[in-house]
Amino acid sequence: MTSTSENTSENAAEQTSENARPTAPSGETEENATDQSFADRGENRTRSPQSKAFQQFMASQWAEPQDAELPREAVADHAARRRRRVSESFPGERIVVPAGAPKVRSNDTDYRFRPHSAFAHLTGLGVDHEPSAVLVLEPTDDGQGDDGSSHTATLYFHPMAGRDTQEFYADSRNGQFWVGDRPTLREISSAYGLRTADLSQLEPALTKNVGDPAQGGVRVRALKTHDARVDQLVDSSRLDADLDLEAADREDSALVEALSELRLVKDEHEVGQLRESVAMTIRGFEDVVRSLGAATGRPRGERVVEGAFFARARSEGNDLGYDTIAASGNNATVLHWIRNTGVVTEGDLILVDAGVEAESLYTADITRTLPVNGIYSPVQRKIYQAVLDAADRAFEVAVPGNRFRDVHDAAMEVLATRLEEWGLLPVSAEVSLSVEGQHHRRWMPHGTSHHLGLDVHDCAQARREMYQDAVIEPGMVFTIEPGLYFKDEDLAVPAEYRGIGVRIEDDVLITEDGNENLSAALPRDPDEVEAWMAGLTQG
Repeated sequence: MTSTSENTSENAAEQTSENARPTAPSGETEENATDQSFADRGENRTRSPQSKAFQQFMASQWAEPQDAELPREAVADHAARRRRRVSESFPGERIVVPAGAPKVRSNDTDYRFRPHSAFAHLTGLGVDHEPSAVLVLEPTDDGQGDDGSSHTATLYFHPMAGRDTQEFYADSRNGQFWVGDRPTLREISSAYGLRTADLSQLEPALTKNVGDPAQGGVRVRALKTHDARVDQLVDSSRLDADLDLEAADREDSALVEALSELRLVKDEHEVGQLRESVAMTIRGFEDVVRSLGAATGRPRGERVVEGAFFARARSEGNDLGYDTIAASGNNATVLHWIRNTGVVTEGDLILVDAGVEAESLYTADITRTLPVNGIYSPVQRKIYQAVLDAADRAFEVAVPGNRFRDVHDAAMEVLATRLEEWGLLPVSAEVSLSVEGQHHRRWMPHGTSHHLGLDVHDCAQARREMYQDAVIEPGMVFTIEPGLYFKDEDLAVPAEYRGIGVRIEDDVLITEDGNENLSAALPRDPDEVEAWMAGLTQG
């Protein structure tokens, strides 16, 4: 692999002299190499040519770069409407939403870049061509902004450097030789309907006229902690204006809250992207079933299952929406088991919780609990059916007019009743369901639903009254995912139950007259699951 951490034997040989001492980069003497700063030592693994002859030759004989006016992306109009809603919420204020900066994984290698979800939502941009970009909504007179709003939107980002610059071949984070093409300012502008400007112009855009609105200044609200440079510019301008930083932090938090709540109801484009993600995820589950034979009985068999799904996520989508849970046997009773180091054993169940993230960054979130050998045992089927019945009951109440919390309550009524019937509850189901009881939650400790979209747990910063206590509306997309988890060491249940964890999770779209199970094409009924698995493994 050629990357910022390249370390081939050829390079290693190039970096050392015959007596195995480090070789100074070109242009340095052995004497001044000993005074090299720590900041420069990361380059010791490579000898980058410094001669003028090289630089001149490197800058010559390249085809002229294309700077096209791209067709307008379908998401552009939806993103413009979202920005207008933000404008309506914060008239007269400067809104700053960074994509976020690259994050170091190890030394000088970064994680694959993913922009902040609020940035992606307001711009329509996904994937990895805008690291460190910043969206700024600048206040204007009412009605004089974009699309009749009171703000103009400008996207600041670092365009690809020309081939006559050292950045082209020497900058491992931005240079085209290292990271490939990125769109130009003009291309982004035409495709996404945004003004664009070079990131070098960001500082005056963020800091000008910052101050108390009562004294003619401009209030700034920023999405903080995702780009250190943006944080520093915003906070220093506030300090220069003698503003109360604690009060400003509260204003920033109100922006985060508003941007999260903006995504509670999905628009047509978002629903389409979620459908695409669900379809890819279903194909990933087919790959999982086909991998079970190879995974069974081998060390870290769960990793074989995880890898099968990951291959689908990367070949069709952008990435995983979240770390895959591939939990066989007792590992399925660990709610967020992502180590995936266990053996996949014949006769056990394997719980797979996974989602493909589309290029637009919208993700599915689906769970199926599958019999490793293709057939549920009687006790496995008994537990599975109870969870399925709870999920079906939750679907019945996941309709407009009910409250979000009603979905969870409906599922819990079914599970508490079954646990009572099985003789596992120390009290009646009625007592357990009371606020003072909750004994059934020993075996179902998580919530039944969460919003879904750009984040797997979408809209997480929304106020409680807009989330748990909210009335369900058409356009909402959330999961329904009850489960039962009986740990190996749980002496409150019979031995035959122990080591069994079951969760069934689907993605539901609220419609005008009810709901649609977006993941319905993936079998849920135990008989259908068995037939589906047989068809995939015997075909």
